[in-house]
Order: sequence, then C-alpha cells, then structure tokens
Amino acid sequence: MKRLFILFITVCAACAAAADATGQTTKQAARHDKSFLLDYYQQTYDDLEKAVAGLSEAQLRFKPAPDRWSISECLEHIILTEKMLFGFAQEVFAQSPNAERRGAIKMTDEEIINGIKDRSFKVQASKELTPATPGKYTDAEVALEELRNQRRTLLDYIDTLSEDDMRNRVSDSPFGPVDGYHSLLYIPGHTARHTLQIAEVKADSRFPKGE
Repeated sequence: MKRLFILFITVCAACAAAADATGQTTKQAARHDKSFLLDYYQQTYDDLEKAVAGLSEAQLRFKPAPDRWSISECLEHIILTEKMLFGFAQEVFAQSPNAERRGAIKMTDEEIINGIKDRSFKVQASKELTPATPGKYTDAEVALEELRNQRRTLLDYIDTLSEDDMRNRVSDSPFGPVDGYHSLLYIPGHTARHTLQIAEVKADSRFPKGE
C-alpha cells in the first residue's frame, strides 16, 4: 500500500495545481454515477487495446532509453498494479459505512481522474510492481487477454455494489478523505496513465517500423 500512497500524493499535487489555475472546484458537477464508472473501465481498455494492436515483438520490447519502460513493460505494470489496486478497493469496502464523513471529502471525481493521468508528475514504481526488462510479453494479445480475465472478476465485484456502497465508505489518504468510488477510479485511471506512456514510446523517432 505504500506505493499507492505515493500515487495518491501524485494525484494531490496535480489537483492542487489545477485548483490554483481555476481558483475553485465544482464538486457536484464532477460527481459521477456507476454507469460512468463502468463506461470508464471499458473506455480505458479500448484505448489500451487500440494502442497496442498489431505491434510486433520488436515494437513491444523497444526501450526509448535504458531507464524508460518498453510497451511490454507498461502492459505488465498495468496488470500487476490493477491487481494491487483491486485489493485496496476490497479493503475499503470491507469497512462499515461511514456516510457521516462524506462532507470531509474535498477531491472530486474529475480531479482524481485527471490527477492520475497527469504525466508531468512521475512516480517510481515499487519493486513488486516493476516489470522485468525488457518485458515479459512478446504478443500484446496475451497481455490483453490476461487483463480481460482480471477485469472480469473486478467488474463482477463492482456489479454487486450500489452507488451508496461506493459513496458511503470514506477512508483516509495522505491528502485527505476519499470514498470507495474513488478507490475504483484509480484502476482505470492508472490504465489511462500508462496508455499515454505507451503513446510516448511509439512517438520515439527510433521506434521500430511495422512490418
């Protein structure tokens, strides 16, 4: 969970910058429902699938620099991290409802989403979530199938939750209280973040040409 806290801090820093720029936060406008959440899971999967479709082994394992990840490594990290984040979310939902704390939440759904995606803030992955170099996947479809299977369990779990279940479980993070809905936003948000990273790798002038 320590690395998740670092991700939280990243989100906080990005949102603080956004708040400084706008001068205010519109909380009600940014509060989403369960349908939005499920659509966001699908959207982030579709975007990832599109980003890696048809890539060769050479393209998947290309590293822009020794200290930067390949696309294969990004895929492995997404899968490893989703499993960890799902475990965190289950811990949140195992606690008793505490709706009386809802008023203490300052972060909006959109701030969570945008903060996680903001790649101007870099986060060093923990050893447990760091993929093997240059990446275990030589076929993107193998990684996508693993992710689909993992998400099937996750989405079945979300299906059992009501919006009240998600909103009425408030937990503490380094930047203040967040709710169960937020814990479920971290997962597709993290996928979106690394799909952007994959786009950066593909934009490298040395990226191998397709066959």
